[in-house]
Amino acid sequence: MSYPVFLTLHLFAALIFVGTVFFEVLILESVRKHLPLDVMRQVERAIGNRARRLMPWVLLVLYGAGISMAWQHRAALAHPLASSFSLLLTLKIVLALSVLGHFITAMVSIKRGTMHARRSRFIHLSVFFHMIAIVLLAKGMFYLHW
Repeated sequence: MSYPVFLTLHLFAALIFVGTVFFEVLILESVRKHLPLDVMRQVERAIGNRARRLMPWVLLVLYGAGISMAWQHRAALAHPLASSFSLLLTLKIVLALSVLGHFITAMVSIKRGTMHARRSRFIHLSVFFHMIAIVLLAKGMFYLHW
């Protein structure tokens, strides 16, 4: 496949993943105040069940396309301090790996029954801020130069 195909797949998967995280952090959290606890638990359970079925596939496309694109920039990645592009791409990849670690931690916690509201909130907020940084780095790679 060509770079534009990987880029398109990567962008669509990123839209789904980032959109889901933004929805959960910015919208779902504020809805919590207006719904009874039992209703909110049902909503969260339904959204969580759907997300757990969909997100592994989204992440497979997101990271698969990302790895394919990174491979084409392997010369730049071999020297991360050589240019602004190389450094920003390296930082973006490090943050993306951290997001993947968060996702795996969440899935393991859910499977073990150790996921609680505080851990879930921390993971969602952390991934939210990671995603903001990744988006800024992705744009900065092409517009920031030093």
